Amino acid sequence: MVPLAVLLKRELTNEKIENPDLIYGQANQSKKGEDFTFVKTECQRLPGDGSSTFSVFALFDGHNGSAAAIYTKENLLNNVVGAIPSDLSRDEWLAALPRALVAGFVKTDKEFQEKAQTSGTTVTFAILDGWVITVASVGDSRCVLESAEGTIYSLSADHRLECNEEEVERVQASGGEVGRLNTGGGAEIGPLRCWPGGLCLSRSIGDMDVGEFIVPVPYVKQVKLSTSGGRLIISSDGVWDALSSEAAVNCCRGMPPDAAAAQIVHEAVQYKGLRDDTTCIVIDILPPEKLELSMPPKKHGMGVGVGVFKNMFRKRPSESSSMDKDDPEPDVVEEMFEEGSAMLSERLDTEYPLCNMFKLFMCAVCQIEIKPKEGISVHAGSSNAGKMRPWNGPFLCSGCQAKKEAMEGKRPSGARNNSDSD
Repeated sequence: MVPLAVLLKRELTNEKIENPDLIYGQANQSKKGEDFTFVKTECQRLPGDGSSTFSVFALFDGHNGSAAAIYTKENLLNNVVGAIPSDLSRDEWLAALPRALVAGFVKTDKEFQEKAQTSGTTVTFAILDGWVITVASVGDSRCVLESAEGTIYSLSADHRLECNEEEVERVQASGGEVGRLNTGGGAEIGPLRCWPGGLCLSRSIGDMDVGEFIVPVPYVKQVKLSTSGGRLIISSDGVWDALSSEAAVNCCRGMPPDAAAAQIVHEAVQYKGLRDDTTCIVIDILPPEKLELSMPPKKHGMGVGVGVFKNMFRKRPSESSSMDKDDPEPDVVEEMFEEGSAMLSERLDTEYPLCNMFKLFMCAVCQIEIKPKEGISVHAGSSNAGKMRPWNGPFLCSGCQAKKEAMEGKRPSGARNNSDSD
């Protein structure tokens, strides 16, 4: 894994590299009216500084109602940005972003559950800053990237219980039950679900009626794209239930983003019918002043999902991590950060020098100030808390500590009722 500082220094030591041009489009066919998108370009890391911009593209696939999706759409970005200390340089801001995304997701979930509404939502949340792409996800929507070289990368994780054995084990260890729908007489049908509630997902925002073991802690991946550009596709499960990642990329090759999004939705609906809300966002990340992205021709002799789809990014040897001014900028997608643990003690803990960017006596989730002796270490109750030096933080307020304990199955969660969530 190439350190972020190394990648950013490459840009500074070469001639100034301009930010890419972003062209995007989106399409939707609605069945339940529970899919929502959020697009905001020209966001500013530093208010009033037009050179510190980033863009956000997000998809929220609600279930059991639209309240959670709408609330998350309206509040998640502010909660993420609010968890990043002010006055950071760009490389520090990008390094702090993965932890801030975790805090923002958990804070949004906690605040929505306080409204006592029982709907839930998946979230796929992409932040584009220059050539750096950071994606945080809970649920079963998906974000894929095709580089200009024609390789497809997954930037999200699938939190369906049916296909994630680690999540099944975590839910069970936290007090949930996992099984298929029992129709009587011992017959079981359908995908694996979490009981009570019957949710097929192990992570989401909302879903207070299911149990706190359905956590809002996102999988986060951060990569740096080469200056050749690429195409980002974010879609709800209405697309991915019908199309593989390769099929989605290939069916719209050569089309502009708006037509590409419409084509992906059309292909998915044509294949399986309109059984669910089906939504797609396509973003072309282009070298400045390049009018269209020139993708390589479709490779022949490869079936759908074979050969092209790669979850593993190319990683350079450890010696390349040195600050070498003569090291040329790579022409591949490079991974800078990846973490999917559901444990807050692992996701909020940061090493030097990143830990010094965050205020010590501030709740690491909700960002309220706490007195020195009132904060509770995120490592409290951990079997290896002594090794973690818990007195160094990060700390949680009592409300967020209670939330953490509930997610880990260490205290009873709130009301649990059956739901027809998908």
